[in-house]
Amino acid sequence: MAQISGISRSFVRTAMNAPYLTREEEHALALAWRDSGDEAALARLTTAHMRLVISIAARFRNYGLPPQDLVQEGHVGLLEAAARFEPDRDVRFSTYATWWIRASIQDFVLRNWSIVRGGTSSAQKALFFNLRRLRMRIARRAENEPDLDIQGEIAAAVGVRRSDVAMMEARLSGPDMSLSAPVSDDESGSADRGDFFADNAPLPDEIVGNQIDGERRYEWLQSALTVLSERELRILRDRRLSEEGETLESLGEKLGISKERVRQIENRALEKLRKALLERNPRFAASFT
Repeated sequence: MAQISGISRSFVRTAMNAPYLTREEEHALALAWRDSGDEAALARLTTAHMRLVISIAARFRNYGLPPQDLVQEGHVGLLEAAARFEPDRDVRFSTYATWWIRASIQDFVLRNWSIVRGGTSSAQKALFFNLRRLRMRIARRAENEPDLDIQGEIAAAVGVRRSDVAMMEARLSGPDMSLSAPVSDDESGSADRGDFFADNAPLPDEIVGNQIDGERRYEWLQSALTVLSERELRILRDRRLSEEGETLESLGEKLGISKERVRQIENRALEKLRKALLERNPRFAASFT
């Protein structure tokens, strides 16, 4: 049985020396726990299967996580199996518990192996835990088949897209990088990686504030425009409130007056508009002139 370095020998020895249970003993203990909540029966049942937890946890020892944490998570899975086990079914507890122990440890590895959450679907989990093994196996085939699409073969074996295989390989190829780490080895004023992720867009409260101010300005402007005559309003709209903005000359031709006269009317309209805006809100009057 594979063991994990980092776990005390006394713990492993205790687990290995725990007596095996016969099918009859196992059935009786499971019934006592299910029907009566017998803590002693649960302790005997789980203690007898701690060697199974250690064995399964050893398969995940290469993910860089504390071995005692792997065993602890496996023990959580063992307790979950004990809570869900139906002793009247024709299946041994160890067979049933194996799935729960492995699932608990796998979930722990996925949560803690990287700060980036991954492997949320069953296919993604299978890809995460089987990628290296599948790549080695298919790579041996590739020695005799140079044109073999390794990523495509892995994708077909696991049941995921080829792009998922490429993404998972990229994640497994290197460790996580801190955004607080410097971009270069030069410690004198070197920028952090996180400095390049700054969003220069306005904050939500600024966007809302600008929108509200814009609506207010529009209401004030529309109200102030009512003090202008029809011709003053047309000149101001065509000259100042349109995107293209007409020239004095073209506007004079349309109105049958000189461009100088158009200028005079425009200046008078602006002065009337300024006074009207000052009466309503002095703070924003200058922005419309």
